[in-house]
Order: sequence, then C-alpha cells, then structure tokens
Amino acid sequence: MKIDHVALYTTDLERERTFYETYFNARANAKYHNPKTGLQTYFLTFEGGARLELMTRPDVAACSPQAYAAGWTHLSFRVNGKQAVDELTARLSADGYAVISAPRTTGDGYYESCVADPDGNRIEITE
Repeated sequence: MKIDHVALYTTDLERERTFYETYFNARANAKYHNPKTGLQTYFLTFEGGARLELMTRPDVAACSPQAYAAGWTHLSFRVNGKQAVDELTARLSADGYAVISAPRTTGDGYYESCVADPDGNRIEITE
C-alpha cells in the first residue's frame, strides 16, 4: 500500500502553487474548476512521484495553525545534504518566509530546518 497524495486547502490557490513550484520543484497539472461548488484544485507532483493536492473554494476560511494542535503538523522535503538545507532555508528567509527553526541537528539525528509556507503551514527541510 502507498499513500497516493495529501490535500491542503488554501485561501490563495495561485500563491500556494507558485510557492511549491518555486522552492520545491513541483509540477502542477491543469487547474480543475467545478463551477457548481467553486472548488478549484491543482495536483502538484514532486521528484519521486509524491503528490500534493492544493484546493480552494469560496467558503474556505483562513486559519492560524497552532504549534501543537492535534492533526497533521508538517510536510517534509528531503534535499541533498546539509548545505542544501542551509541554502534553501536562507533563500526562503531572504524571500520573506518565516523560519520557524533554523537548520540544526535534532535529538533523533535529523539535520533540518522548519519554515512556513504562505498560509503558515509548517514545512520541514531535511537532508
């Protein structure tokens, strides 16, 4: 068994699509739009085949993710080495995205950083 994709609601579909394309090399399919419900989606495909479905609709409400709330907590991307973690984190910071935790080695041995996407969702960058 294999996870096919995960989905994420957003209040700004194009902004989120551009973020994941720009920083994580995602490739988006053609936008789907259901005029009856207003639902619009993109499937983003990443290297290795993982997919993220970005979705929006007129009644999606913005939320402020809590640091330690029940539910999905982050999405993690593996890059090629510590230098790549450092460089991507620095690039995101320079472009105005919040760095939640700077690159470091965690207690369980991962070298990672954590940043926020445009909607505030946590993204881990690991080696």
